[in-house]
Amino acid sequence: MNSIPLKENLKKYLRIEDCPIRNVVARFSGKWAMLILCVLSENDTTRFNAIAKAIPDISPKVLTETLKGLEKDKLIKRELFAEIPPRVEYSLTDLGKSLMPHIESILKWAIENFDEINH
Repeated sequence: MNSIPLKENLKKYLRIEDCPIRNVVARFSGKWAMLILCVLSENDTTRFNAIAKAIPDISPKVLTETLKGLEKDKLIKRELFAEIPPRVEYSLTDLGKSLMPHIESILKWAIENFDEINH
């Protein structure tokens, strides 16, 4: 089998630590993260239970883990209110908001091509 050499502009991604796909895109391109970002983009602030209702097939554990990851990556912020019972609200950060036009483009493409890909 012949090996096709990599183009020079792709060689920069050979090193795992330099690869934007592995280190940035993978953080929000998973099954749940992008859906959560879309839910949050439609509202100023959203509570945990509202996110869970919007994505009914996500387990509470996975939702919690995904929210923590998105917060760690500075795409969302979590605000805890000192009330009884405590209230927690999630919203997009400026960084998360800057990502949404790109996600919306991907979603538009997915909707337009769903039937062709899903056969």
